[in-house]
Amino acid sequence: MGVEYLEVSAERVVGRMPVKGNTQPYGLLHGGASVVLAETLGSAGSALHAGPGRVAVGIEVNATHHRAATDGYVTGVATRTHGGRTLATYDIVITDEDGRRVCTARLTCMLRDAPPGN
Repeated sequence: MGVEYLEVSAERVVGRMPVKGNTQPYGLLHGGASVVLAETLGSAGSALHAGPGRVAVGIEVNATHHRAATDGYVTGVATRTHGGRTLATYDIVITDEDGRRVCTARLTCMLRDAPPGN
C-alpha cells in the first residue's frame, strides 16, 4: 500500500499513501485503500494510547468518500476524539495534494491487555 508515517503520537497520527498502485479499474483511488490508510493511522494512535502491555483491536470503521484522487499522494490525519481505558476513537481526514477532502473516516478500537508472551 505504501503507507508512510509522517507524525506519530497518541493524540494525532499523520501519514501518506501513493494513489498509484492503489486504484480501482477506472484509475481512481480505491475506496478500500482510503479505509486501509484510515485504519492504519487510527490503529497506530490507539496502540500508543493503550500503552505497554496492552493491544488495540479495531471494532468499527466507517468512511465517506467525497471525491476521487487520480495521482500523487493522499494524506491522512487521525485525531483522537476519545481515549479511555477500554476504547479509543479517532477521526481521520484524508486529503489530496491540493488539500481537498477525499475521505472522512472514523475508527474505534477496543483496548485490551496483551496476551501472555506478547
